Amino acid sequence: MTTVDNTRPAPRASRWISLAVTAVLLVGLLVFFVLPVIWLLLAPTKTAADLVNQGPLTFGSLHNVGRAWHNLTSFQDGILFVWLKNSAIYSVGSLVLTLATSVPAGYALALTKFRGRRLLLTVTLLVMIMPSAALVLPLFLELNRFGLIGTAWSIILPFSFFPFGVYLVYIYYATSLPTEMLEAARIDGAGEWRTFVSIALPLAKPVIALVAFFSFVGNWNNFFLPYLVLPSTKQFPIQVGLNQLLSSTPSFNPVAGAGLNITSPELALSIIIAILPVLVVFLFSQRALVSGMLAGATKG
Repeated sequence: MTTVDNTRPAPRASRWISLAVTAVLLVGLLVFFVLPVIWLLLAPTKTAADLVNQGPLTFGSLHNVGRAWHNLTSFQDGILFVWLKNSAIYSVGSLVLTLATSVPAGYALALTKFRGRRLLLTVTLLVMIMPSAALVLPLFLELNRFGLIGTAWSIILPFSFFPFGVYLVYIYYATSLPTEMLEAARIDGAGEWRTFVSIALPLAKPVIALVAFFSFVGNWNNFFLPYLVLPSTKQFPIQVGLNQLLSSTPSFNPVAGAGLNITSPELALSIIIAILPVLVVFLFSQRALVSGMLAGATKG
């Protein structure tokens, strides 16, 4: 006597369920992430009145973009360009020091043995997961003690020590660097520094690119610490400058923004300009970022 197996799942029903779940996720992504970006790109093509009265995803005119650009660059004699220059100085300066500290530190934690190594690694992990706002007050007091408040160093130095970068380099060297190459170099008489510079450093290019990208993006987008330690408008990075620009928009501050030509289209255009450097860096470093993310996935 034969029996019929009715326990097999219906493939067609499972396929439709998968498609439905995928469609819901894509719609959610479209509504919460893509549509706001499209609105932001279209906002400078309209006037402030058009943003209220017209459809949110309609295109205005290039003439409105030119007018928004003129009003924005005329604000406080073109201080927008000063903010962009400051952000570039702070971000690149911090990036250079970040690479100079994170890469040797990660190498040392991964491949050398010394007293206190585990303690340093634990402290690095704790600082990495600690909210950055929790460190603002002690950083402010320390910078004030050394007389650095109001200088470029008050931004560059705190941003230069990047625990997440140290941890990324540590993971890479601990999992991907063939220790046989280091041992061979030491047997040939190479010192620790020469071994690091000649062998370990060139092999770490993917993870160095990854650390550089995350460091640059984090420095460029930082707001809280520069807002506290920089007293002059001409010292502001672009993120703090956008806050001042926001307070000069009549839609958000009718009193302070009265008589100024800064409205919602100008504000949207300034946001687009502020994120362009990060976008350009991302587009030109995609291959290095992918290599860096895959670095350490397999033991070399």
